[in-house]
Amino acid sequence: MTATLRPSASQAGCAGQAASAATLDRVRDSGVFRIGYRADAKPYSYKNDRGQPAGYIVDLCLEVAKALGPNVRSEFVEVPADQRFEAIRDGRADILCDPTSITMARREMVDFSLPTFLDGAGVLSRTSKPVRVFEDFAGKRIGVLERTTTEETLRGSLTELALKATIVPVRDHRAGFSLLSDDKIDPYFADRGIVMGILQEGGWPGFEVSKSYFSYETYALALPRDDGAFRLLVDRTLAQLYRTGKINAILEKTFGRGQPPDMLKAMILINSLPEK
Repeated sequence: MTATLRPSASQAGCAGQAASAATLDRVRDSGVFRIGYRADAKPYSYKNDRGQPAGYIVDLCLEVAKALGPNVRSEFVEVPADQRFEAIRDGRADILCDPTSITMARREMVDFSLPTFLDGAGVLSRTSKPVRVFEDFAGKRIGVLERTTTEETLRGSLTELALKATIVPVRDHRAGFSLLSDDKIDPYFADRGIVMGILQEGGWPGFEVSKSYFSYETYALALPRDDGAFRLLVDRTLAQLYRTGKINAILEKTFGRGQPPDMLKAMILINSLPEK
């Protein structure tokens, strides 16, 4: 089952009450596990051709759902990028399954699981106007997803390098890709895995993805704050996937055959925590 998040003033007003209840108790009492996901963050979290949630990080959350037992069903809640942390904080979703980077500021709103992936910022641009290093941004109209670490990286780097450019914030990736297609922005600056996924779908002749990363970021599942029992269940699920090698089938399903990048293999090894 899939629902679309429509926040209201009354929902936000009862945030403390919703978030304070122990997640495992509420989920098992209600029999419903609410999975927050993004519809436009392929290959990590997206809505597929059948209108169903899919992606590497969504699959990780389905493994968490299995750990909750056979009497719990999953309910997907679509959340826009600019409301994802509020959805967890206000109790409208139990877990956030999207490419969310861990930061200290975000830890003031939510907790995070063990890392789930390593990625970073990349650029989708026309081959006739390529953007391959930060200096290439000078004079450009740059699309970027608003209220993200990617936007912060872009703004900070332009300031540090004293480059003049026009930043065009967008609410979701679909809007960014549309602006790029219509030549209303020059490059689109986003998580490299996401822009690679778009390019590989086809329909983008004359465009290229930067070969280098403009930043490196660690993804994790966002969880309600101060709920140690639920976080332990999530971390135990992830650690078991990493430790047993079952993560390889999930990676292959999304990214195809082949060896993961060395930095991802290192992340998996480091977080393959023993049970005892």
